[in-house]
Amino acid sequence: MTYTFEKTDIKELTKDQLISWLKQKNIAPFRAGQIMKWVYLHQADQFEQMTDLGKDIRVLLSEHFSIQRLNVQNCEISKDGSVKNLLKLQDGNLIESVLIPEKNHYTLCISSQAGCALGCKFCLTAQNGFTRNLTMGEIIAQVRDPVKTIKSDDTRRLTNIVFMGMGEPLANYKNVVNALSIITDSDFGLKMSTRRITISTAGLIEKFPNLDQDTGVNLAVSLNAADNKTRDMLMPINKKYPIEALLDACKKYPLRPRRRITFEYILIQGINDSVKDAENLAKLLQKVKAKVNLIPFNEHRQSPFKRPDESAIHKFQDILVNKNLTAVIRYSKGLDISAACGQLSAKETVF
Repeated sequence: MTYTFEKTDIKELTKDQLISWLKQKNIAPFRAGQIMKWVYLHQADQFEQMTDLGKDIRVLLSEHFSIQRLNVQNCEISKDGSVKNLLKLQDGNLIESVLIPEKNHYTLCISSQAGCALGCKFCLTAQNGFTRNLTMGEIIAQVRDPVKTIKSDDTRRLTNIVFMGMGEPLANYKNVVNALSIITDSDFGLKMSTRRITISTAGLIEKFPNLDQDTGVNLAVSLNAADNKTRDMLMPINKKYPIEALLDACKKYPLRPRRRITFEYILIQGINDSVKDAENLAKLLQKVKAKVNLIPFNEHRQSPFKRPDESAIHKFQDILVNKNLTAVIRYSKGLDISAACGQLSAKETVF
């Protein structure tokens, strides 16, 4: 696919921005809704397809904007049905997304940055460093494009979105929030439910106060340790936002009714998987509306860390459950194609 550099991708505009542009051209604001429906609901690739718009408007839009799709550089399909796409951006940078089949629906894991600056020791993305934030349109495209690829005779729909791919979503706050305004728009956007979207963060707590109001989606915190010494080693961000500050921010987080904060805890053999670690974690989360996702470490060649054995994993879970915490073991899909949690690298050499 050839990208058009001189024209702005119309997906880079929020609804209000599109209305403002139309007003400048003396076009009625209600046309913004029509245009958005064509782009997001009808999956139009050309403005000429927008038959309820006058020809003059379609020509004007074509002169100023494009409707772009991400370039699928490579695609791998796991034995469990997960699909990992290597996506090339206009400037040549690469990102990855993973479409995961569930029993009754699809979950999509998307990226918010090309690379990541946080340097978490267990994450392969961190090995490549940070390049740049993704734009609003690039984030939206990761959701819009796969919707079109699901076959019409497949009863499962794409309903769940997780910002757990490459990058730290809260470090790209404005673009993530603006993208979500389109992804969750129930009238003119992609109509995804906020209850089925989760943002995972390493703990940029200065963004917490406005996150729920700005997005209404679920919050997941990548915790991975119950003491500062271990978390400092695994996640350098802990030196700026130590566990005490992170947990205090979580306690103050304005949760909506019947929602809880998900704490992701990657279990690494000999690092954070002991009985003492489990007991300390349970104590930490006593006063937080929490649920815990236990994720056995997904090994990769660039890490010395190892996955705990099954007995240690289940023992850890039992301790949390006995302390009245909801704790679920999450076995990552896509392991055979390096599409599991912590394994996204977006390097052409991995294929």
